Amino acid sequence: MLLRLACLVATSILSILRLSTMSEREKDVETLALRRRLLVLQRQVGKPTFTGIDRAVPAGLLHRLRTKKPQHLLLLVRPDTILRWHRDLLKRHHASTCVPK
Repeated sequence: MLLRLACLVATSILSILRLSTMSEREKDVETLALRRRLLVLQRQVGKPTFTGIDRAVPAGLLHRLRTKKPQHLLLLVRPDTILRWHRDLLKRHHASTCVPK
């Protein structure tokens, strides 16, 4: 799992570097293209299965949005599910850092 997380971090850093050179218009076009690809894939695939990292990434990113209701986002799961994943992550983190002595 740590190797997957390291790969995800490296990929994210490279993506951020690539995005920093793009104009807002280019980013908007890429976002629209990615949304279309996601719609096509959702039609072809049944119910997907998610790993821990698959849950952690959207849970970590979604709470950073300014909007209170992320219903306008195109997601593989309902926003309520991602918010539940975020609460679960916080509970696990809190439980692992607050071990009684």
